[in-house]
Amino acid sequence: MSQALEGSQAIAHAVALCRPQVVAAYPITPQTHIVERIATLVADGKLHCELVSVESEFSAASVVLGAACAGSRAYTASASQGILLMSEVLFNISGLRVPLVLTCANRAVSAPLSIWNDQQDSMAVRDAGWIQLYCADNQDAVDTTIQAFRIAEYCELPVMVCVDGFTLTHTLESLELPTQEAVDGFLPPYHFARTINPLAPLSMGTLVAPEYFTEARHMHHTALLGAEQEIVAAARDWAMMCGREQAPLLCVDGPPQARIAILTLGSVFGTLLDARDQFPGPPVKLMHLRCFRPFPVAALRAACAGLTDLIVLERAIAPGADGIVGAEIRSALTDMDKPPRVHNFAAGLGGRDVPLAIYPRLLEAITKPHPRMSAIDLRPELLPIHSQTGRETTPDVTDTA
Repeated sequence: MSQALEGSQAIAHAVALCRPQVVAAYPITPQTHIVERIATLVADGKLHCELVSVESEFSAASVVLGAACAGSRAYTASASQGILLMSEVLFNISGLRVPLVLTCANRAVSAPLSIWNDQQDSMAVRDAGWIQLYCADNQDAVDTTIQAFRIAEYCELPVMVCVDGFTLTHTLESLELPTQEAVDGFLPPYHFARTINPLAPLSMGTLVAPEYFTEARHMHHTALLGAEQEIVAAARDWAMMCGREQAPLLCVDGPPQARIAILTLGSVFGTLLDARDQFPGPPVKLMHLRCFRPFPVAALRAACAGLTDLIVLERAIAPGADGIVGAEIRSALTDMDKPPRVHNFAAGLGGRDVPLAIYPRLLEAITKPHPRMSAIDLRPELLPIHSQTGRETTPDVTDTA
């Protein structure tokens, strides 16, 4: 049934449809509305679960870790500094192979203080061993949240669902929420094979000597790579159930003959779709990288076949190095026959507006050499991160005042 819902409210309802048994709640902008709405559903008797109000994000992560290990479907949400505060526990959750779901309402990381959106927080924990899925719009956030519980429980891996703070969490959209019966048919009751039971004691997270630590890490890495199959299967089964097709790993939109593509994560994908319609020019493919962990190397290479130029537009940077996503894409395409030139840019940092006019600027920018990070072209909101050649050059910055 179609409803007009704020993104955070929609995510809360999607979580409730998955029948979580424990939710740990701690407020932080712009995630707060999610756990607020879940608390309202619990208070109104529409969701039967244990809602635990904790004193910090570290505690929130610890509560859901313990709950999932004890045999309960568990959920929490956070953002920015909160993600960093719980980072120690995030590594424990994934290293123990505990299935649970966390919504990251992406927000810039201090300092300077910013409550607005970029993706530096989830990128900061990209190697924590979690599956990371990025949503392009609020319907995508609803569908991905429900799929995330099944993916987590089938793979025994935690899933972080990343949604752009404010841009999505505080935006009202007309959305389709599935019925409880449909979700129950898609998502079996929670089962964790290693549930802690006092009648059959076992230890989790014990000391591992150097002789076995590498093996543990290798098994975790292998499990993450294997999760790609379940991400694809969950999206396929969800589409069969609700009729909404969803690219599970990488969405590609545009004419097959295009030789230029722009790749991004999150809601900027919608901006680029609108911009391409508004600004005439050469044929361009637009790509949305939905699955960042595990990194979909095969899907990316297939999508890049025949391209001459790939523009990577991201909302986070690796200070002192290059773009985070761009560097991984270059690595993935290294062995490809005739790989495209990769041009890496950052935009929208700290919630800076990403206007439609960025689209022609990107197409213009790839015709020029770019500095690694020697200047920021603030007015058009385009930060060159890395040139395809890596040459240090003087930036061509036009004053548009």
